[in-house]
Amino acid sequence: MKAVNIKGHPRDSVIMIGERLGNADKYIPVEKPIIITDANVQSHWGRHFPPGDVISIGSGEKSKTLDTVRYIFEQLLQLEADRSSFILGVGGGIVCDIAGFVASTYMRGVRFGFVSTTLLSQVDASVGGKNGFNLGGYKNIVGVFSQPEFVICDMDLLKTVPPEEILSGFAEIIKHGAIADRKLFAYLEENRDRALTLDSTVIEKLVYESVIIKSEIVNQDEKEQGERRKLNFGHTFGHAIEKTTGVRHGEAVSAGMVLASKLAVRKKSLAAASADRLANLLNRYGLPVGLEFDRTEVLDTLRMDKKREGERIHFVLLSELGRAFVEEIAIGELEKLIS
Repeated sequence: MKAVNIKGHPRDSVIMIGERLGNADKYIPVEKPIIITDANVQSHWGRHFPPGDVISIGSGEKSKTLDTVRYIFEQLLQLEADRSSFILGVGGGIVCDIAGFVASTYMRGVRFGFVSTTLLSQVDASVGGKNGFNLGGYKNIVGVFSQPEFVICDMDLLKTVPPEEILSGFAEIIKHGAIADRKLFAYLEENRDRALTLDSTVIEKLVYESVIIKSEIVNQDEKEQGERRKLNFGHTFGHAIEKTTGVRHGEAVSAGMVLASKLAVRKKSLAAASADRLANLLNRYGLPVGLEFDRTEVLDTLRMDKKREGERIHFVLLSELGRAFVEEIAIGELEKLIS
């Protein structure tokens, strides 16, 4: 097991790569936590949960809503949960985002931790203290920054994740290499076949390196005032495409990274060969390098992006593979790009 520490509010967080769901009770400070999960995870792994009351929610983005949050609050009241309670989110990004939001706001905050069950969640959603839900179809428009006490990344849990969902995780790993680590990017190129078969050595290294990259950025900028914005590479277009087309998060981010790299080439910050290399790697991992979408709907969604300020938006560009920077881009310039 490898551990990575994140310093944050209201507590520090430790990410444990290679720890097991069956050992979760070692880190839970109460005898019986309240477990938030979804039906799929419970059916596959429920027998390994620590003793405690279970609140099960639906799966998929359609469940990441105010209605789900309200349902959990009502269940917590019925269970007579109080400030001494501990909430354990066991699931992918949606479960972790919602469990973290509920724990951070119920009675003004109770302690919580995660067991991350998907590759996307292990390398992104459960790491860094962002918690929230969607409203009106807009991604994570309501949320808080609040760190879990711990995150367990159990590699065994990936065995029951559908292949198409695994690919969403690879999109975020490729993003981490593109913005911060050219050696990781090259490793992804060289070990594609072993990665896609979830070779234990390769996948644990990829998760660990991704967590290291994200933790170092979050430790510098927990509340996304500067450096943390780089983690949004591909997400400005990605979230808009995801909302308007309904494709998976990783697929939308993949297409968003390609668009962002094209803009960087157009602005002469990135060599065309580097943009081609990024698109080629995404393609080799079975991720789309282009998607059909309604230009007007995507632009309307961009205008609701949390990173927008007036008619400009904080946009992440690459200067080379392994190095990113943030620039304020006029929404009109983005409109020209997708025209």
